[in-house]
Amino acid sequence: MGKGSSDIISQLIDLITTAISELREEGLEPDIMLVGPEFKGYLTEELSRLVNLKIYIIDELGADAVIADSKYLGQLKKASKRISIEPFLEEEEWEEIIKQLPEISEE
Repeated sequence: MGKGSSDIISQLIDLITTAISELREEGLEPDIMLVGPEFKGYLTEELSRLVNLKIYIIDELGADAVIADSKYLGQLKKASKRISIEPFLEEEEWEEIIKQLPEISEE
């Protein structure tokens, strides 16, 4: 993973901690994270320890993850938050395309 990946990981930390905080503000205790394989690819061991949630891989989630309180999942609509890294991946892809474009000089 290059520099773009470290940017994604930084944004991922913010995204996950925000979702956890929002659930806690609702009086819930998030304890699990369901992740797609693409999302899992960006979860480092250090990040996994930092969030301190039990992680399950669900193929159908792709680049998304669901952070939830397992006691209320399926009972309360607000018991989970779905997040995605897809916008970050698309942004990284566009930045790569822009870098490859020839420079236009004004003469």
